[in-house]
Amino acid sequence: MITSASGWRKVFVASGDEKDNSPDITEDDKIIAGIAADVFADYIIQLKKTPAVILGMDSRPTGRILAYTMLRVLMSRRVAVNYTGIIAAPEIMAYARTVDAFVYISASHNPIGHNGIKFGLNDGGVLNGEENAKLVKMLNERCHSEADIERVKKLIADCPDEDIDWVLTESVAVMREASTMYRAFSKHVISGTDNIARQNRLFAQIRQNVLSNPLGIVCDMNGSARTLSIDSSFFKECGINYYAINDTPGKIEHAIIPEPENLIWCAAEMERLQEEGHTEVTLGYMPDCDGDRGNIVFWNHKEQKANVLQAQEVFALSVLSELAYGNFIQSIESGDESITKKRAVVANCPTSMRINEIASAFGAELFRAEVGEANVVNLARKKREEGYLVRILGEGSNGGNITHPAAVRDPINTLFALIKLLAIRDSIDENGKGVKGLFHIWCDLIGREYNDEFTLLDVIATLPAYTTTGVAEERAVLKIKTTDHAVLKAKFQKIFEYQWKAQKEILFQKYGIVAYEAVGTLATEETRNLEDYASNGKGGLKIIFYSEDEKPCAFIWMRGSGTEPVFRVMCDVKGTNEAEEKKLLEWERQMILKADKI
Repeated sequence: MITSASGWRKVFVASGDEKDNSPDITEDDKIIAGIAADVFADYIIQLKKTPAVILGMDSRPTGRILAYTMLRVLMSRRVAVNYTGIIAAPEIMAYARTVDAFVYISASHNPIGHNGIKFGLNDGGVLNGEENAKLVKMLNERCHSEADIERVKKLIADCPDEDIDWVLTESVAVMREASTMYRAFSKHVISGTDNIARQNRLFAQIRQNVLSNPLGIVCDMNGSARTLSIDSSFFKECGINYYAINDTPGKIEHAIIPEPENLIWCAAEMERLQEEGHTEVTLGYMPDCDGDRGNIVFWNHKEQKANVLQAQEVFALSVLSELAYGNFIQSIESGDESITKKRAVVANCPTSMRINEIASAFGAELFRAEVGEANVVNLARKKREEGYLVRILGEGSNGGNITHPAAVRDPINTLFALIKLLAIRDSIDENGKGVKGLFHIWCDLIGREYNDEFTLLDVIATLPAYTTTGVAEERAVLKIKTTDHAVLKAKFQKIFEYQWKAQKEILFQKYGIVAYEAVGTLATEETRNLEDYASNGKGGLKIIFYSEDEKPCAFIWMRGSGTEPVFRVMCDVKGTNEAEEKKLLEWERQMILKADKI
């Protein structure tokens, strides 16, 4: 089992085949799930003597037996459990704010035979790395203790069936309450305020705009946990037409990860709807199995076809929108104290440098953390404690965004970032004063001419141009034999420094590269001018290349995955030079493979 802060994951299906959609797991894996529940019971009881916990799962076939096993252990340990059944990750984490903690059974975007567990308290996100490490230590100890194994077997057996039946019966009411809580929380997140009047003003503006500029959204649910969430009713409340395919819970029709190769079904449905006359359908999305990530399809009005947005573009548009929305609020809410705070964006290490340019245009600072949602969320919390206003954060390399006060990605928040860009246009307030819309604000900042008849394609065209390796591309993944990443990085450093001297002149002549800087990220800490690459351990390592004007023009990046047994690499290049991106990435790959052989 991989036990990162982002979640504990393994292949749970009894056959061991990660593509098997059977609901069966082995007796040993039931015990592992039971031990995990026992460990969390100890952890939460130490924090509160009589804790209340939410337990839910995504729509994977093995989820139910894992949930029932963990439920029996938690109840035998006298932990009060509200059971939701299948529920989207953002929904259970919003709902958990009303209790003490949550346990969520999911393997996110991993193949269907995988499953796993996420633990969190009532702050809306998963446990941080330090707290997760405490649970991992207890898990490892108890999985190797015959006494603990027998004790957990007894806890599973001793839970009365009538108690389980009562919890399952109550789950209908629990899910209804979760939905109500999630809907209210989503309005808070999207509007950026808990003031109901201000929320209503924003959503009224969106509804008014779509009356004159109809908008439709299509979703390929792919049997995910979002099939039972608020998506359909929430969009329709805002006057937005909503169409869904593959919306039967648990009926997973194709690969789970929402990368371009799996968004073709959503794109095809958008094109079908357009052909049938539903020309308002211009946005689409596909969530992963737990529903916290959803990448985007949009209607390209020039080519008259559906296009898939790259993950880095999705995050860039979300950042642009939320920063522009901050400027918009400042123009209409001069009494809002939050707008006087210094603003910041938090992203993971491999997020494209286009975010640097977007943040800079708005006068916001950019801070980077190691890959992992928990790392990004915790760095944002640190920056808020330091006095920054951090509304938007996320992992650009994976797409989607986290919008404060949410502490997890949510496709609804991503879509509404795009909807706000399209719907909040130039207007006249009640005093007759002109108020610029979000895209107009952005165009003014970057010196572009504004046209009020814009589409999302026009907004995309204004993004800083970068060529970036896609996280799901085959060339972005390496199989490495070296298990000690510090050792591998030490060997890589020697090879890179030798290669730099040998290739420096060629790099300058071909790409204008004159210097480099090594940067390491570990959890929430970023180390610039890293001298010893091995000191970075399992963290992310990035080599930033600089041009003659001393500005960054490209980077290569590497890190061992925390949730899969692979080593990930990528390259980001300023401009649209695909040949340069391919060359630099291949150079990086060959140096890593050579280091792995030494």
